[in-house]
Amino acid sequence: MKRLISVLIVLLVVAALAGPVAAQGEMRPYRIVVVTHGQAADPFWSVVKNGVDQAGKDMRVTVEYQAPASFDMVAMSQLIDAVVASDPDGLVVSIPDPDALGPSVKAAVAAGIPVISINSGSDVAEEFGVLAHVGQTEYEAGYGGGQRMAAAGATKALCVNHEVGNVALDLRCQGFADALTEAGATAEVLAVDLADFTGSANRIAAALTADESINAMLTLGPGGALPALQALTGEQLLGTVLLATFDLSPEVLEAIRDGNMLFAIDQQQYMQGYLPIVYLTLYLENLNTPGAILVPTGPGFVVQDTAAQVIEYAARGTR
Repeated sequence: MKRLISVLIVLLVVAALAGPVAAQGEMRPYRIVVVTHGQAADPFWSVVKNGVDQAGKDMRVTVEYQAPASFDMVAMSQLIDAVVASDPDGLVVSIPDPDALGPSVKAAVAAGIPVISINSGSDVAEEFGVLAHVGQTEYEAGYGGGQRMAAAGATKALCVNHEVGNVALDLRCQGFADALTEAGATAEVLAVDLADFTGSANRIAAALTADESINAMLTLGPGGALPALQALTGEQLLGTVLLATFDLSPEVLEAIRDGNMLFAIDQQQYMQGYLPIVYLTLYLENLNTPGAILVPTGPGFVVQDTAAQVIEYAARGTR
């Protein structure tokens, strides 16, 4: 109910902001830049960008989306520094590595640029001086996933991490492992490289073959879920080894609908792209700020009973 009320408030704000300007057909004189660690071509981050782009149209502001070519914190910090030097009216950033990105984010705040963080960085948002963090708390989301896995019968699980060193993903695995441990089960991390789909699938298959006691897996995004599905299919373990993932894609939702995946942890990444543009426009226009540092967009859990309802939205790029 609280989340519904928050969404309704945002919709009212959008209507109030967009109405007069939309009638005049004029752009607001604001340029807001989004710098994340995820490329726009990635299944997850493409939805974030769709949210950014739609909010830019609705708010009638200029938006830009930038990301390094790969998960590279040096390159990302350089992108943020370059954006700060260009003096935007607002900045949106993800913070997967606070140590690497902290100086650049703090420099933006010190330069008087209003900053909102998204996706990763909830634990350092207040310390860094950003206006708000839009996303989910990663440890708690992983913990909730571990509880569901344990309830479904997991006794030994893999947490398939495609970006070891990404603090947000490491926290997901830690929460997952802690919940399983409390339930008397165990979990270990398996690192994969999503740039090599076949190699990732083979690595997962090898881990399952090497230890037949593994009966559950959690992947940390759709890009990891797909090679996991291939590995389970190839090893004839689909439906035997429990599988769940963070985040949504049409393929993930189909697997849940068909009973080949237990659940997906949904952080509603479209909102992570959309809401910061609304909040920053409201801040620039009326000096308003959210009522709390953390603006939660998740975690929610999509299961077999609800997957079919969400598929059409994922197919159009909004879930």
